[in-house]
Amino acid sequence: MKKIRKPGKKDKRFFFIEAMGCPKNLVEAEVVAGSLITSGYGISFDPDKADVYIICTCGFLPSARNEAAESIANAVAWKAQKPKRTIAVAGCLLNHAEIGNFKQHFPEVDLWVPVNDTARIPGLLNGGDISSDSNGITFLADENHVRMQFTLPHVAYLKISDGCNNRCAYCAIPSLRGALRSRNIAGIVTEAKQLIANGVKELVVIAQDLTAFGQDHPEKGENAAKLLRALDSIEGEFVLRLLYTHPAHYTEEFIDAVAESSHILPYLDMPLQHISDRILKAMNRHIDRSGIEELLTRLRKRIPGLTLRTTFITGLPGETDGEFEELYQFAKKWKFDRFGVFSYAPEPGTPAAEMPDQIPVEIADARAKKLLNAQISRMKRQQKKLVGTTVKAIFDYVDEESGWGIARSASDAPDIDSVIYFEPDEIHLPGDFITLEINGAAGTDLTAVIVQ
Repeated sequence: MKKIRKPGKKDKRFFFIEAMGCPKNLVEAEVVAGSLITSGYGISFDPDKADVYIICTCGFLPSARNEAAESIANAVAWKAQKPKRTIAVAGCLLNHAEIGNFKQHFPEVDLWVPVNDTARIPGLLNGGDISSDSNGITFLADENHVRMQFTLPHVAYLKISDGCNNRCAYCAIPSLRGALRSRNIAGIVTEAKQLIANGVKELVVIAQDLTAFGQDHPEKGENAAKLLRALDSIEGEFVLRLLYTHPAHYTEEFIDAVAESSHILPYLDMPLQHISDRILKAMNRHIDRSGIEELLTRLRKRIPGLTLRTTFITGLPGETDGEFEELYQFAKKWKFDRFGVFSYAPEPGTPAAEMPDQIPVEIADARAKKLLNAQISRMKRQQKKLVGTTVKAIFDYVDEESGWGIARSASDAPDIDSVIYFEPDEIHLPGDFITLEINGAAGTDLTAVIVQ
């Protein structure tokens, strides 16, 4: 392993970091950056001025691995300019079945950092040894890890657990991230208070499966509902947004905690993946169509003004034209406020990859396109109906090129959903909660004016 001299006052070293994939991976990149800064490194947002190039990869889908390969190739070209530069690759890719191919293809990489060593990169750069993974993936970022926040100052992600025990047939997350590992409520609340004290107005609570929180340690008596109650009890002007819930893990206690909260936004992200009972069983989703529809009915009845976001997968092996049509009609019936669609892609080591009757990619893609286009058309019609109404929103930033203010309502998660364009004034600043009157629709986005 290449040994790097520990930075001193006269030869401070700088790192450039690239975070790929989901918000959960972004949190890990923030932890990596925090560990380096507290170890004496400086951060550079220009790779040409950096000595160390760090890539926090995503390995979840073929497209993500292709993106990782492209980024590593860019780093290799960067290193070729000055051979004493250092490349470190971390993240989910390190636990993917294809990691051997990456290591063989990119021998210029100095350091391949397993998930368990995420917060140990400074020591590894100085010649430290890689940790043993004999106990599996155990790393879990918590309130004791320093994070350098890469999001807007008033928005932060609050990662409450890592790993997953659901074992969906198509998903490689358990092999990439390990088994479910929940933090403790007291530590999460401590971190939330620190973020709020630092000016965060929107805390986005994230996990592989938020609703499974605490199930790995039932003896502690902690669960997702109790966590939400504890977070809601924090004083201050802020909101909580919940991402990544599983329909099979909703409880009345959880629904009540959301419905009765003064800080939790009426927004639930709940990937359903499909609706055909046969497909749901093949996916190992632990719920059937009747259970899903009963839950949707309860949620819309219990939580006024609820925005429901979901995702679907088309082209699971054996999916028939009739099963896709069932999914298409289901989405049409329930009129989800937001949703995304993925074409199934076989992941090495997952049960679905070994299933018979694999669907041709072009068929899976065509089904995904049809489903998504129908949703976009529905959403455009729904957005037009909002013209003339007023909404409370959070002011994110001012676009430098157009001069427009960019805001989001309760219905829109950062970097995922729609935005609202408005003409900013001299009173309100980014991070403020503002009231907007919607005066137009621009595709799936909106335009508005500030209500004084």
